[in-house]
Amino acid sequence: MPQEIRREVEEARAIVAASPRAAAALLRLATQKLMSVLGEKGENINDDIKSMVDKGLPIEVQKAFDFCRVVGNNAVHPGAIDINDTPEIAQQLFEMINFIIQERITRPKQIEALFAGLPETSRAAIKKRDGKKG
Repeated sequence: MPQEIRREVEEARAIVAASPRAAAALLRLATQKLMSVLGEKGENINDDIKSMVDKGLPIEVQKAFDFCRVVGNNAVHPGAIDINDTPEIAQQLFEMINFIIQERITRPKQIEALFAGLPETSRAAIKKRDGKKG
């Protein structure tokens, strides 16, 4: 988990039983901060999701982000959808954030580490095959 959001997620975990609404609000904040970690502006979650979709964000990750955005937003702002922020909703937010981190941070790092362990000659052959310079 990125350090930039660890505090909010840990606090949400500590208070979720007592206040699912507060936990959901903290998880929305964590989602917004995660956008910056992923190279987006981090000012407007919806705009950042659109930007990532334009860059090829997989649909499953988009849906996870949108779930966090919609549910978290309703925990902070009155909205047209009345979502009762139960411990189950907060748990789903935790699951979606963990899924996003796994897909966008953890898994790419794991793959890169494995790829970096290939012999240099093999990596050079792959670059040549793919037409990459350097």
